Amino acid sequence: MLVPAMLLAGCAAAPDSGPERVGPERVVEPRRFAGEAPRGPALLQQAMEAGHRAARTQVGVPPLIWDAGLAADAQRYADTLARTGRFQHSPQPRGIPEQGENLWTGTRGAYRYGEMIGHWRAEQRDYRHVALPAASRTGTFGDVAHYTQMVWRGTSRFGCAQASNATDDMVVCRYVPAGNIAGRMAY
Repeated sequence: MLVPAMLLAGCAAAPDSGPERVGPERVVEPRRFAGEAPRGPALLQQAMEAGHRAARTQVGVPPLIWDAGLAADAQRYADTLARTGRFQHSPQPRGIPEQGENLWTGTRGAYRYGEMIGHWRAEQRDYRHVALPAASRTGTFGDVAHYTQMVWRGTSRFGCAQASNATDDMVVCRYVPAGNIAGRMAY
């Protein structure tokens, strides 16, 4: 049985496991289904729109609009992550206006898109509705940063993309206007 692993950008960095290791600690989870998860841009868009819409509806903010240009930017960076094997946020600033970014990675083919977005939505359990960066019950803003970007009231458009290498899937979502602004509340 394949045991998948996932990483979320924004998690605490773990000690390096070698000279090429960049990014947070690898978390191993039990696999929830047999075979490979379905893939494709249309399925990704559908799952990401549904996940974002559900999270935003729950807190009373308007839905996001899918932006093909942001999805193309996200695809370029997802391809870079897959090619280099480095899992880290892209350099700032990202575009004009500046783009927010959420990243996800896990064992290739082991997670459905709905599970990927579900990991970001699950951060709500640690969210406190106060100004950033104090919005995490754990005391670590990175524990809620994906969720807060998803529900950021001022964000209106987003686009996501997925790329894979031999071992991992990477998902990148870009948001405009960018959220997660210190001193402000998510919604």
